[in-house]
Amino acid sequence: MSTDTASDETLGTGVGPLSGLVVIETGSMISAPTTGRLLADFGATVVKVEYPTAGDHSRRFGPVKDEVGLWWKYVGRNKKSITLDLKATEGQEVLLDLVSEADVLLENFRPGTLERWNLGFDRLKEVNSDLIVMRISGFGQDGPYAERPGFGTLAEAMSGFAYINGYPDRPPLLPPTGLADHIAGLFGVIGVMYALYHRDVNDGGGQYIDVSLIEPIFNILGPQPLRYDQLGEIEERSGNRSTNSAPRNVYRTSDGRYVALAGSAQPLAMRVFDAIQRPDLKDDPRFVDNESRVKHYDELDAVIGDWIGAHTRQEVLEAFEASDATLVPVYNIKDIMHDPHYKARQSVVRVDDPDFGEAAVQNVFPRFSESPGKIEHLGVHLGAHNDLVYREFLGYDSEMLAELEDTGVI
Repeated sequence: MSTDTASDETLGTGVGPLSGLVVIETGSMISAPTTGRLLADFGATVVKVEYPTAGDHSRRFGPVKDEVGLWWKYVGRNKKSITLDLKATEGQEVLLDLVSEADVLLENFRPGTLERWNLGFDRLKEVNSDLIVMRISGFGQDGPYAERPGFGTLAEAMSGFAYINGYPDRPPLLPPTGLADHIAGLFGVIGVMYALYHRDVNDGGGQYIDVSLIEPIFNILGPQPLRYDQLGEIEERSGNRSTNSAPRNVYRTSDGRYVALAGSAQPLAMRVFDAIQRPDLKDDPRFVDNESRVKHYDELDAVIGDWIGAHTRQEVLEAFEASDATLVPVYNIKDIMHDPHYKARQSVVRVDDPDFGEAAVQNVFPRFSESPGKIEHLGVHLGAHNDLVYREFLGYDSEMLAELEDTGVI
């Protein structure tokens, strides 16, 4: 357990539209902690509950510098870290004390875990009838798969995302990062805000929100159920092409760089022909409208790809910009960090950090004109706010804290 709490920190000092909202986060890794991070970014006091000896697995997940996990620094930002053993009876009682003073509890354990710890929704609402409990799990709280272990990769596969992602002649392609987890975390924020509105504006009281990993990512894949139901069609992989419009693809320039082009609307497609110095193609029956362009995708791609492949990326960008055509470079993170637009909008900011001195992270999004969010700090050491939360928030005295620490509860 760490006790290195900053001496000038207090609870409830968040800046932003959610200032005053108290959230207890008992989840781990990415999904529920993403909900917590986004709420904390906009001023909510998010108390992160971690197991005393190990903490959140994100502390050791992925890239590490000086034994400090970068994922934790990101997903744990703006949160108060406390340690608490929820398997212990004493720890469960402490959580109930926290819940009694909170607005929201976040969790992403396997369904039934909180119930085994005698911390199910029925017991939680006994101590706080206005509590909003946001529960994220792999397959949801009910249904035949509810008790299965759930991870983002499984959701990305079973949601239909992987099936349509990739090239027709290659296997389905999974994303390189926790896409399903982050989307579920975003849906978690939406659910929490809906529930708070229902509680505080419509006098609706507390409730729990059931968010699965699989349904949010399924939700963003468009009208696939309608397409299958009404047309009997199954969407297939199409690589970087669109099955609905043309031109649309990624192209390699003569200097080995890549650009992405989208010309779905008719005026945009016509500007592409200007950019590649082929205005004659505007009247070509193969390319005269979107339906024709989709039918002759290979021929269209060959014309565009040959022209782009004969020019450097800079030449391509200048030509398309001059024609007001929609094409951009394919960026890696180094490109993003040096891009003037990202810099002008402060999309990446540098934050003081006790471990790294200073570190660059994504800024708070979206932007508010009157009550913006703010990054106060990155993820802190395990249990850094034990003293602050247990003394100031719950009013525990030194004797009680010492007993909880001696027994390993915190």
